[in-house]
Amino acid sequence: MNQLMVTILAFIGGVFLAIQGGLNAQLGVLLKNPLLASLVAFFCSAFFAMLLVGLSVKNIPTVQQLKEVPYYLWFTGALFSVIGVSLYYYTIPRLGVSTMISLGLCGQLVFSVVAGHFGWFGLPAEPIDHKGILGIVAMITGIILINR
Repeated sequence: MNQLMVTILAFIGGVFLAIQGGLNAQLGVLLKNPLLASLVAFFCSAFFAMLLVGLSVKNIPTVQQLKEVPYYLWFTGALFSVIGVSLYYYTIPRLGVSTMISLGLCGQLVFSVVAGHFGWFGLPAEPIDHKGILGIVAMITGIILINR
């Protein structure tokens, strides 16, 4: 898949995350509990993921491959996901979707630049340079402009 197509897919993924955030925040308001909205969303997500896995996965991991996965990887991503998503559902009705998504993206950008610089999570190191710092400043400037 070429770089343009991957870039378009990443953009669409961001749009879908904003849509699901707005819809599930509304669900949290109606249920009067953002954690309950997260539970519903993750339960339904698990169903859809199982359906897609059933339709698309050709090779199921062996027991040996499953044993090689560090124990913490089975739950830590999910823990951070449920906390992050629940915070989205809690804050969107209070801040608005554009403010929350812009702040959430800023948090992702700042953290990813720091994590990339140090090569955290076993990923390739991407040293911070002046362009990365300028990008962070531009993001923060954009957030200020969106919220004024």
